[in-house]
Amino acid sequence: MDKVKVYIDENKDRFISELFELLRIPSISAQSEHREDMVKCAEHLAVALMKAGADHAEVYPTAGNPVVYAEKIVSPEAKTVLVYGHYDVMPVDPREEWRTEPFEPQILDGRIWDRGADDDKGQSFMHIKAFEAMCQTNSLPCNVKFMLEGEEEIGSANLYGFCEEYRDMLKSDIILVSDTSMISMQTPSITCGLRGLTYMEVTVTGPNKDLHSGLFGGAVANPANVLTRLVASLTDGNGRITIPGFYDKVRNLTDAERRAFNEAPFSIEDYKSALDIDDVEGEAGYTTIERTGIRPSLDVNGIWGGYTEEGTKTVIPARAHAKISMRLVPDQDFEEIAVLFEKHFRNIAPKSVKVDVKFLHGGAPYVSPTDMAAYRAAEKAVEESFGKKPLPFYSGGSIPIISGFERILGVKSLLLGFGLSEDAIHSPNESYGLEQFDKGLQTIPLFYKYFSQM
Repeated sequence: MDKVKVYIDENKDRFISELFELLRIPSISAQSEHREDMVKCAEHLAVALMKAGADHAEVYPTAGNPVVYAEKIVSPEAKTVLVYGHYDVMPVDPREEWRTEPFEPQILDGRIWDRGADDDKGQSFMHIKAFEAMCQTNSLPCNVKFMLEGEEEIGSANLYGFCEEYRDMLKSDIILVSDTSMISMQTPSITCGLRGLTYMEVTVTGPNKDLHSGLFGGAVANPANVLTRLVASLTDGNGRITIPGFYDKVRNLTDAERRAFNEAPFSIEDYKSALDIDDVEGEAGYTTIERTGIRPSLDVNGIWGGYTEEGTKTVIPARAHAKISMRLVPDQDFEEIAVLFEKHFRNIAPKSVKVDVKFLHGGAPYVSPTDMAAYRAAEKAVEESFGKKPLPFYSGGSIPIISGFERILGVKSLLLGFGLSEDAIHSPNESYGLEQFDKGLQTIPLFYKYFSQM
C-alpha cells in the first residue's frame, strides 16, 4: 500500500487533469440531442480503462446508451470485485443559476465545479485511478471488473437486459459502488440502505383547446387548477401520503432501532441554514433524518401547463402535467405502488377532466448487510484512511439498478460513496471536493487489500 500511496501522490495532478477531460463531455442521458456525446463518453472511458491496466475494455451497444465493460484477472483463485458506476449526468437547467460553465470544470475553493463532478463521473473516476495505481505498482490483490453505464439518471432501462445477457461475464464476489454520500468528512459513513423509487407522470385534460379565461372561466374545468388540487391532496396536513394501501408494507422500526438511527450527528439548525429555510416539513412524529432515510415520501418533480412565458396570456389551458416521484422503504414494491397511485389518482379526478397516468421508471429499496465481508473490509479501509470508524447510514436516495443486480446476478452491492450534501448533485453548481477525491483514492486500494484477506 505504501507504493500505491506514493504513486497516487506523484500522479494526483494528472488524475485531476484527466478527470477534467471526462467532465467536459456533456453526457446528458435525458436529452436526445446528446446521444453522440453518450457514445463519445463511453469510448473515452474504455480508452482510460485500458491505459489504467485493464486486460481488455469494450463498449457494448444497447437499445439506448452503451455500457462500458473492462476487466483484469490476476488469478482464477482470487476474489472478484465488480465496480459499477455511471457516466451519464443530469441536465443543467436552470442554466442561469450556475456560477461556472457546467461542462468547463474549474477548481475554486478547493472544489471541482462541473456537472458530474460528483455524480457520478468524479466518483467513478476515482475507481479507475485507484485501479491504475494498484496495477502500475503490481499491488492489485483481486480480480477487477468494471461496468459503467449511461442511463442511471433515466432509470437504467437497458442495463437489466445487459446483466441478463452477460450474467457469466459479470460474475463477482461483490459489486463495489461509489454513487452515494457520507455524513461528513469528520463523520465518515458507509451507506447500508437506499430507498426505492416509483416515478410517475400525470396529464389532466379538459377542453379540446386552450380557452379564453374571461369567456369560459368559472364554467369549464381548468386542468391546471384541477391538477394542483389533486396533487395537493396526495399528502395530508400531517405529511402522510393519502394513497390507500401505500403504507401497508412499510415496516415500523422499534423504539430502540429509531434511537440508534438518530445517533448519527445531525444539526437541524445547520441543516436549515445550509438550505436557507426557516423550518423543515415532513411526516409528523419523525425526525428529519428519519424522514429522509427510513420513511417513504412523495414529491412533485415538475409541474407545467398553460402560458408560462414573459407577459400575460389569459387562457384556460387544455391540459396540465406533473411528474411525481415516490421514495420507498424496504418491503414496499415499486410496481405495486405505481398501480396504487394510478388507481387513486383516477378515482379522485372529477368527471370534468380526463386523466392519463404513466409509470416512467422505478426500482426496489435496497439493504446492504453490515455483517458481510465486503462491509467489514470497507469499514477497516475507511477507518484507516479517515482515522475514524465509519457509521452505517441509510440514504434517502435511490439507485434502482442496485436491487436489480441482486435479483439478476445474485450478488450484494457495497455502497462506498464519498459524496457530501454540499456537492449539490442534480442541482446547479454541482461540485466535488478535492479532499473527497483524495480520500477516495486512498480508501479504495485499502478496501481491496482487506477484502482479499477475508
